[in-house]
Amino acid sequence: MTKPTSVNCGLGPALRIVGGKWRPTIIWELHSGPLRFGELGRRISGISEKVLLEELRGLEGAGVVHRAAFDEKPLRVVYSLTAIGVELNQAIHTLAEWGRRHAASKAPPDLVKAGSNDPRDLAQPGGRG
Repeated sequence: MTKPTSVNCGLGPALRIVGGKWRPTIIWELHSGPLRFGELGRRISGISEKVLLEELRGLEGAGVVHRAAFDEKPLRVVYSLTAIGVELNQAIHTLAEWGRRHAASKAPPDLVKAGSNDPRDLAQPGGRG
């Protein structure tokens, strides 16, 4: 009998796609619809353009994000979630709900923003604001 590991249970591949500081937030921001690069960057406090671009490329490579470039002057690039990305965002939302329920009793009050459905509110001390 093979012992379950994070790879054969699906956890390893999932964390390779969504792991890290910024990817869950990027996916969360794209759940409401397509966004241009600049708008996405303005919505994510603290992320540099370089890191945002690197993370978007990684998510695009994983099939989570779609990049559409329009032949306009200036060039217009819009990012959106693929069907896989929408499904992944649902999992992120579920994880955020779990975190809110279980972290609230053990975390300092400033780590959990009451009534928020935004996973970024659990990400860093003080939440988003």
